[in-house]
Amino acid sequence: MKDQLEKIKNLAESAIQDAKSMQDLEQIRVKYLGKKGELTLVLRGMKDLSNEERPLIGKIANEVREEIENSLQNAIEVVKQNEKNIRLQKETIDVTMPGRKCKLGHKHPLTKVLDEIKDIFIGMGFKIAEGPEVETVYHNFDALNAPKNHPSRDMSDTFYITEDILLRTQTSPVQIRTMKKQTPPIKIISPGRCFRFDELDATHSPMFHQVEGLVIDRGITMADLKGTLDLFAKQLFGSETKTKFRPHHFPFTEPSAEVDVTCFKCEGEGCKVCKGSGWIEILGAGMVHPNVLKECGIDPEEYSGFAFGMGLDRVTMLKYGIEDIRLLFENDMRFIEQF
Repeated sequence: MKDQLEKIKNLAESAIQDAKSMQDLEQIRVKYLGKKGELTLVLRGMKDLSNEERPLIGKIANEVREEIENSLQNAIEVVKQNEKNIRLQKETIDVTMPGRKCKLGHKHPLTKVLDEIKDIFIGMGFKIAEGPEVETVYHNFDALNAPKNHPSRDMSDTFYITEDILLRTQTSPVQIRTMKKQTPPIKIISPGRCFRFDELDATHSPMFHQVEGLVIDRGITMADLKGTLDLFAKQLFGSETKTKFRPHHFPFTEPSAEVDVTCFKCEGEGCKVCKGSGWIEILGAGMVHPNVLKECGIDPEEYSGFAFGMGLDRVTMLKYGIEDIRLLFENDMRFIEQF
């Protein structure tokens, strides 16, 4: 048995020297040291040895196992190093080659204009308020004094999820939620996405953006509204910009008005952008209707306020001379990088 153990050791050592890969070494380990390996089979035959031979053979067997394990470990380190060297040769990097240019992110034109608008109103003491895009009919219509037969409630104009849940058609519900949670004075703008059942074309989109504003306090008048919007227009479009209020009707404001600004392309002279009129409509506004204040738990005899709303997409298109709203949502970098 001693000669048999010596033979196993020699064969294992020879096989280890010829091994070229980790897979070869694993096969050698299993063949000689595994549960059914040759060394294991020899050790199982020790039960047939005499009491005098068993300790001697056991010692030799342990020495053989240890030598094979050491040889395997040394071979593994060598193979690992060889494989690493081969990999390094294949993955050589030419440090003299020019590096790849890192492309930086770029602000979307809608984001640029929204940031400008936010800065202007924050400078006037406004805070930013946000609300859910999936709204209730109550917050989107009822609390805003919209009559049951108002056209905007129709299925052809609004995306309904259920009879009582819809995709908001304006950010005005944020005003309702704010007035119900906060006692005056209130001074907020509420930017966000809105949804209406419009066919997609150059000037309409079923998804668009609005920025609305609300001020509630004692003694608020139409003069405060006109002064606020006049200052806003001058800061956004230029210090020479003038504003004009035209009578209009909105269910949630009384009196209501459409607000025009002098064309910032021709400075009121008349051009293609303003269709020769010298004026451009940019938003709707008015004094908050007493019914809306009552619905939100605010006494209209004590408090008054004004509200306004503008389409961010429209303002952006006017500011940059963009003629097709679809360009804002197609994510074409050739378009976005111009801004």
